[in-house]
This record gives sequence, C-alpha cells and structure tokens, in this order.
Amino acid sequence: MGVEKNSEAEVRAKLEGIYKRLWRYAFALSKSRDSADDIAQATCLKALEKAEQFQTGTHFDRWVFRIAQRLWLNELRSSATRRGTGLVPVDDMEFTDTRPTPEMNILNAEVLTSVLELNEQHRSVVFLAYVEGYSYKECAEILGIPIGTVMSRLAAARRKISTKFTSEGQE
Repeated sequence: MGVEKNSEAEVRAKLEGIYKRLWRYAFALSKSRDSADDIAQATCLKALEKAEQFQTGTHFDRWVFRIAQRLWLNELRSSATRRGTGLVPVDDMEFTDTRPTPEMNILNAEVLTSVLELNEQHRSVVFLAYVEGYSYKECAEILGIPIGTVMSRLAAARRKISTKFTSEGQE
C-alpha cells in the first residue's frame, strides 16, 4: 500500500477551515492587507494544484504555511523589495477592538507597530510562535531553518521590542 493522497475537494475543505489563520500569516509576512489577500489566494491555488502531494496524517496547516512562506520569498526575490516598504499605519487597519480600556488599546497598537517594525525573518518567527502557538521545532519545520535559528530570532525580536519600550520609559 502506498501513501494515501488527497483529492482537490478534500484539500479545498481543509483550506476553508484554516483560511483565517493563513491570511493572518500572510499579513504578518507582508504587512499589507492587499498583499495578504494575494498571498493567501495564491497559497490556496497552489495547495489545490498540489493536492495530491499532501500526505494524509501530516499537519495540513504546516504544509500550507510552508507554501505561503515560499510564495512570499519568491515574490520578494522577484520584486527586489526585501529592503523594506514601510509600515501600514495602525490607524488604517481594521481590527476589532476587544479591549474595553483606551490604555490597553494604545498598548496593543504600540506592540503591533513594534512587531511590524521587525524585519521579515524575525516577524514571521514571532507570528508563528506567539500568535499561532507553534513550538520552536514546528516553527523550524515550517520555515525550513534550524531550531537554533528560531530561538535566536525570537530572542533578538524580544530584545528589540523590549528595548523600544524600556527606552521610552514604558514598562
């Protein structure tokens, strides 16, 4: 018996279940709603095209996130935009406000801005580990990097963000 292959219909059903998470990941990579839409849609298309390559019993979300990561890196390489394109102002983003106090909203916006200011390598690891809740090992598998690199990037990201807040007198 060989490895069980998935049909396009099965992959489509699984994509519907994780699309919101995929879009968030695409947004974390690109820092742009329009780019996140494009990356998420391209990822779905690629996953559907490669449906027979997904092996039942493995982690579908990791497979899809890896496709998104590769598409994003290919886009960066082809358009030579790796040097940064600026930030999307937090005020322009449409996030639902779940915090009742204005102080918490300000802090959330400052933290989000700080994360978006990180370079792409650090931003993607922070997103996968802290937003999606993946272990260091899982992050390493998704990004195709050693686990030590994941730990190093997270430490550097925490250091950079904490430096910003302590230097501004906020604790």
